Amino acid sequence: MAEITAAAVKELRERTGAGMMDCKKALAEAGGDMEQAVDWLRAKGLAAAAKKAGRTAAEGLVGVAVEGTRGAVVEVNSETDFVAKNEQFQNFVREAARLALASGGDIDVLGASQFPGGGTVAEALTNNIATIGENQSLRRAAMLEVSEGVVVSYVHNSVAPGLGKIGVLVALESAAPADVLQPLGKQLAMHIAAANPLALDADSLSPTLIERERGIAMEKARESGKPANIVEKMVEGSIAKFRKDHALLSQLFVIDNKTPVAEVVAAAAKEEAATGIELKGFVRFQLGEGIEKKESDFAAEVAAAAGTTKAEPVA
Repeated sequence: MAEITAAAVKELRERTGAGMMDCKKALAEAGGDMEQAVDWLRAKGLAAAAKKAGRTAAEGLVGVAVEGTRGAVVEVNSETDFVAKNEQFQNFVREAARLALASGGDIDVLGASQFPGGGTVAEALTNNIATIGENQSLRRAAMLEVSEGVVVSYVHNSVAPGLGKIGVLVALESAAPADVLQPLGKQLAMHIAAANPLALDADSLSPTLIERERGIAMEKARESGKPANIVEKMVEGSIAKFRKDHALLSQLFVIDNKTPVAEVVAAAAKEEAATGIELKGFVRFQLGEGIEKKESDFAAEVAAAAGTTKAEPVA
């Protein structure tokens, strides 16, 4: 059996909100595998389904830029939030977002792009690390474009224009004027920042993700003790709800919490634009999403340096 450390129990508690003993049991059942332990807790109804996705584990900034019918978003990480307030760092993220408009969302192309003042984006980042004195990384980039219409950006928890903790792009294809499309795009972007959809529509959700959810739903349904045919219906009902809740077009609009986003777009096309509007796509970057940041135990380090020991807390 894999050794279950206090650090692993602590991480699982932070990711799921479950109790210490439940986390310890989950890790034991999963042979120490963190992801399987998360699924085990969810199957037992002991963890919030999407808590991990909402956690950020790295500092830095997300930057957005829009030019005509194109929009780009980038994430640049740093070790501390202090650097995110640095003007040199902010200028770098701002320029990286602008240059990403021509990169097609390819991070390697962006890194090789010429940075204002000389050198490449990658070289400018290296210079930042040397002068600011903290490690930084150009983590990811994305770009959206429409043939006609608008790409609208929104930044949540903004620290400066176009820079913040969550960046969203929304692409609206339409012959309607930009001043008609912009308000709709901004509302949709704010919805996306809050609701965090996983795909544009249900059919675009990852098959791997759906199968994972199916396994969790099956485990929950079996524990009900109901007949196999009822269990199957329960599972299919759970999956249908998951698909509806996590696809943008079927999510309930956060402004009224009753109208599906698809109907919001259709109503705007009919009542305001007097022409068709197609929600072509979206991008949502949340700072630190999916990154696990190592947390140091300063007291333990001091104790180790002094040649003493410090017992790990169990709660």
